[in-house]
Amino acid sequence: MTATPDLATPQLASPDLLRSVFRRHAAGVAVITARGASGPVGFTATSLSSVSAEPPLLSFGISTTASSWPAISEADHVGVHILGEHQEGLAATFARSGADRFGAPTAWREGPEGVPVLDDVLAWMVCKVHARVPAGDHRIVVAEVRLGDPEGPGRPLLYHQGRFNGLRD
Repeated sequence: MTATPDLATPQLASPDLLRSVFRRHAAGVAVITARGASGPVGFTATSLSSVSAEPPLLSFGISTTASSWPAISEADHVGVHILGEHQEGLAATFARSGADRFGAPTAWREGPEGVPVLDDVLAWMVCKVHARVPAGDHRIVVAEVRLGDPEGPGRPLLYHQGRFNGLRD
């Protein structure tokens, strides 16, 4: 079944159009962490992308109004965590404004370069920040992977239509 685009009634570009279109785009769920001046910070991200294999670079977006932005804007290193289906609650905690993101039940430890590393994730990486590129009301952070572990058990958590989901068989 294919849908034919209705070219007679397109919507003009707007923040609502962009949000509506991207609600239909399924994305993997990650949590980005960093060491802040007053403790660890982190946020849920669906904007994680691989940029380059050589050198190993990735990128993610963050709003300049996000509570984690001040720490991310100054951090030399960040943690990138790929969440599993079993971590919907963790994803929601790190997405919620004002939440105690690193309090119980969040399990984590201080990792290399002082980066907070979350327990029980599908995969994690510690990355050195290379650039923060202005992009409207966000910044695109480009970082080089320094080390990590891709061997966590489980299946990935996805975000689609404003909800967290698992893969279907």
